[in-house]
Amino acid sequence: MRNFISQRVNAVPPSGIRKFFDIAASMKDVISLGIGEPDFVTPQPFIEAGIASLRRGETGYTSNNGTIQLRRALATHLEKTYGVSYNPDTEILITVGVSEALYLTYSAICDFGDEIIVPQPAFVSYAPEVIFAGGVAVPIDCRVEDDFQVTAAQIEAKITPKTKAIMLGYPNNPTGAVLSAQNLIEIGKVAQKHDLLVISDEIYDRLVYGGWKHVCVPALPGLKDRTVLMGGFSKDYAMTGWRVGYMCADAEIIAAARKVHQYTIMSAPTMSQAASVAALETGEEHVLKMVHEYDRRRKLVVSGLNSLGLDCFEPKGAFYAFPSVKKSGMGDEEFCDTLLKEEQVAVIPGSAFGDAGKGFVRLAYAQSYEKIEKALERMQRFMQRHG
Repeated sequence: MRNFISQRVNAVPPSGIRKFFDIAASMKDVISLGIGEPDFVTPQPFIEAGIASLRRGETGYTSNNGTIQLRRALATHLEKTYGVSYNPDTEILITVGVSEALYLTYSAICDFGDEIIVPQPAFVSYAPEVIFAGGVAVPIDCRVEDDFQVTAAQIEAKITPKTKAIMLGYPNNPTGAVLSAQNLIEIGKVAQKHDLLVISDEIYDRLVYGGWKHVCVPALPGLKDRTVLMGGFSKDYAMTGWRVGYMCADAEIIAAARKVHQYTIMSAPTMSQAASVAALETGEEHVLKMVHEYDRRRKLVVSGLNSLGLDCFEPKGAFYAFPSVKKSGMGDEEFCDTLLKEEQVAVIPGSAFGDAGKGFVRLAYAQSYEKIEKALERMQRFMQRHG
């Protein structure tokens, strides 16, 4: 038989994250710092809200848009937290995580050959989803010397007549970098000058540290109408398995995304949406406790890595550290392979997040403080042999 697989799908390699996760899962006594999933159990009030929804018999589909209760709660939350106002009837769509929001956005805006600018290192889905939608992902290499912040000048240098949008993901996975308000303002000016859309994945918006205040892109002057804001409940609220995200945008973009959503998904899980309402309305104390604990782990990881000779800039957001492995004398893939085999510590090669990540590795400090301490002890033995 002929090969029935599309060239677009064939061109995209499997996720580098899953590869190391699968290897680690087959080994004993592995400490995994590879997967970006909170080790916290979903707070009890959110769980109880989901259970109550089931007990009320709410086991059918919701509106394609998501429940009006969740859309209204989200609109209130965004207005209160960032001063940005969305109409819950026409400008908010509830999705199955940010992953679906990303898919819907690219599907809604991309014609074949359209270019989306994607600063790297970046979350592994950003560029592949552009390709799946028929577009072209145009990478920009961000540097540790700039704290992995992309600049307006870098973006403008990549713009062509085919450019349609700029993809931003800050706080950043995998680096933990944040983007300053001044940088965002300048990027916004470039977007307006060239009539581009800004796609802003802000899934880690509440997980910021060291006095940093998250800057919500559509809250900046002139950017709301040309921004697709994406967020969700997986990271901030420890609700990864509940699979609820959202996208907020101009009504025309939401209508186009909803069309794809209708034919592909129908609606996000009903009971999960009820739990998400509880998260928005009652979750603040739980979020602050988790942020405090993540910050404690962040300080341990960064100081520990630097003491081992694995130079690591200070991440200000998310729950990742992104140290250089140059002093080990290994490339990032060799470092990860060898560390896993010799010391049973799983981390992810930086190259899994784009060419700009080569020579770095990603560690998720979403594990317990005690496991991180043990992982650092193992890495110390490793670096004594190889550093």
